[in-house]
Amino acid sequence: MADVKREIERKYETAAGTPLPDLTGVAGTAAAVPRGVTELDAVYYDTDDLRLAAGAVTLRRRTGGADAGWHVKFPVSPGVRDEIGAPLSETLPDPLAGLIRSRVRDRPVVPVVRLLSSRDVHHLNDDRGRLLAELSVDTVLAERLTGDGRGATATWTEIEVELADGGDPAFLDAVDERLAAAGVHPSSSASKLARALAATAPGQPPAEDAAPATEARDEGAGDTAGAQVLAYVRQQIETIITLDPAVRRELPGAVHRMRVATRRLRSAFTTYRKVLDRTVTDPVRAELKWLAAELGTGRDHEVLEARLFHHVDGVEPTLLLGPVRGRLERWGAAERAASHERILAALDGERHLALLGALDALLADPPLLPAAGRDAAGPLTSAVLKDHHRLAVRIRHALDLPPGHDRDLAMHEARKAAKRARYAAEAARPALGKPAKRLARRVKAVQSLLGDHQDGVVARDALRALAVHAHGAGESAFTWGLLYGREEAEAALLEARLPRVWGRASRARLRSAHGS
Repeated sequence: MADVKREIERKYETAAGTPLPDLTGVAGTAAAVPRGVTELDAVYYDTDDLRLAAGAVTLRRRTGGADAGWHVKFPVSPGVRDEIGAPLSETLPDPLAGLIRSRVRDRPVVPVVRLLSSRDVHHLNDDRGRLLAELSVDTVLAERLTGDGRGATATWTEIEVELADGGDPAFLDAVDERLAAAGVHPSSSASKLARALAATAPGQPPAEDAAPATEARDEGAGDTAGAQVLAYVRQQIETIITLDPAVRRELPGAVHRMRVATRRLRSAFTTYRKVLDRTVTDPVRAELKWLAAELGTGRDHEVLEARLFHHVDGVEPTLLLGPVRGRLERWGAAERAASHERILAALDGERHLALLGALDALLADPPLLPAAGRDAAGPLTSAVLKDHHRLAVRIRHALDLPPGHDRDLAMHEARKAAKRARYAAEAARPALGKPAKRLARRVKAVQSLLGDHQDGVVARDALRALAVHAHGAGESAFTWGLLYGREEAEAALLEARLPRVWGRASRARLRSAHGS
């Protein structure tokens, strides 16, 4: 079983033999208690083309110290990483292999860097002896194990300050100020691995304090329609890849955000079909639809379960007849387990790998049409307004229908059109500015209302099924019927609000067309 730890730390550059500044008195620090020197031997693994390093992900096998074993680290925010560990073994444990699959695909991971670190540890404690942070002075020897730089070495000394579990990150700010006053400055590298790769790269001397490598950037053609659309597409692809391990770990909101990224990507392919060739993007779009459907089994149930529990919590105790909450909890647990297993099967399958490969190929050789070379404003404005008009047609159709099943279906189709119009405006925002931002915000309000309506439709279906099961088990179905009626009443209110919410989005369309 893998262990998870949220690592919040700061790294600093220092010269070998530099005395450690006095940190007593910093944000409640009463003492810096020496804890001895530990010898660490870590081998970092990656693909031969360093795919993990490109995503700021590290994978290592380390001996020595209290946490010997395999570790994979994912960036959360600057200075914050999630570390997932597994016991020491000769080969990479399967749970960790799954977490890096979206990055490495079917390529093997091999040793790329070995780091030998002599770690002098100090505990920064308060006046009660409670740990505030762990400070270590690391003397590091790095050796390149693969690639053109094989055999190159580098040495350096650095200071790490890692916040204690549950500590206030403001403590690190105070330590930072004291170290800066003593002439100790933040490291230019985000991690030891990044520094080692830079310092042992071909053509780099094995000197101390080598600067980290910087990723090459394409600065050309940034104002064309093709550049703008491809930047948006690239962002969604990176989101899908990054969220894969988060979905596997069942982190809150991960399934939803990954599903949204697939939708944004599908919408971009459709909306901007005069920029990107549909003969290339349509097959990829179909596979993205498949992935979204697999993810949807979990996300849709998550939303539905939360909605039903919210309704049950609002029912007066005298109207809760029968084991309502218990039945809902059993239903929810069974659905959650089944949906997560299905998602894992999809992410572990060859079809998902093939999709990721197709996305790589699309970025490597973009299927740009002639309109891609034009100034972005023209093609993007035209595409956004076309999607907005499509939304207007669907909303008018839904409002023209009487309440009932046909209107529910029409409202759902309008919801999908609202998502597409919103995503189109968001993708165009770098080129069109505030008008696109305003339009996206107004259309999002329409989408949210239509989404609440559709959630109510799904909830009514689930409530009816729960009532049938309750009745079959000899339980009272009264409460389920009560909740069904409340969902119907809420749907009627949403339908009554739609013309006003849509009216604001319609007016935003005019301003987006003429500027502001």
